[in-house]
Amino acid sequence: MLRLRQIALVARELDPVLTELHDALGVEVAFRDPSVKTFGLQNAVMPIGNQFLEVVAPVQEGTAAGRYLDRRKGDGGYMVILQCDEHAARKARLGEELGVRFAMAHDSDDYKVLQLHPQDTGGSFLEVDQQTGGEDMVDGPWEPAGPNWQHARRTGIVGGINAAVIQSDDPVRLATRWSELLDVPVEGDDNPSIPLDNATLMFVKAADGRGEGLAGLYLAPGNDPQAPKRVQICGMDIQVEGAAPA
Repeated sequence: MLRLRQIALVARELDPVLTELHDALGVEVAFRDPSVKTFGLQNAVMPIGNQFLEVVAPVQEGTAAGRYLDRRKGDGGYMVILQCDEHAARKARLGEELGVRFAMAHDSDDYKVLQLHPQDTGGSFLEVDQQTGGEDMVDGPWEPAGPNWQHARRTGIVGGINAAVIQSDDPVRLATRWSELLDVPVEGDDNPSIPLDNATLMFVKAADGRGEGLAGLYLAPGNDPQAPKRVQICGMDIQVEGAAPA
């Protein structure tokens, strides 16, 4: 099992982005994790169906997130976070067989984290985690979203994350690398993608001068026929598939 469970964005200022996301997509904050202060950050996590959108923002100088903002010339996509159910095997394959470095690796009884070093992945931060009980994708636990994330779920405008779009000057090369890392075959030649159990990772040619990175999202529509079709928030091109034209 390999699912897209969470997308993280990075912004200079947190609250204005949260307001934009709420106004355009109807999402509500479920959790603000105090532990991210260890990394010089503040954050907020919002459910989109049974997946999650996080925004992080630096609160001190010299953070990895701040350097990322400088490198990519402003707010934008930051992390693709996947959920698996065979964490130990993936960790061994990535570290021992492929020699991938880990930016963060942490195991607890309930939640296991494996964040790959971006210099070994390209594209964006890529993380593969395992949550005890997380196989229940409807209402199951997801530690980064807090103990009762379900209370903040709103599906009027958007109901899930269908795809993440990663841009690169060489999307075929990048897709091939992520395919190797995730052990999932690439589909398509000119427009490569990697299918997951609940979503798709799409790789496209960079055209905005910002270099490699997470550039966009495709979201599933909710119950509102007047949902916006396309919005630009936090440097991301966010499209609602099946929404009525704006």
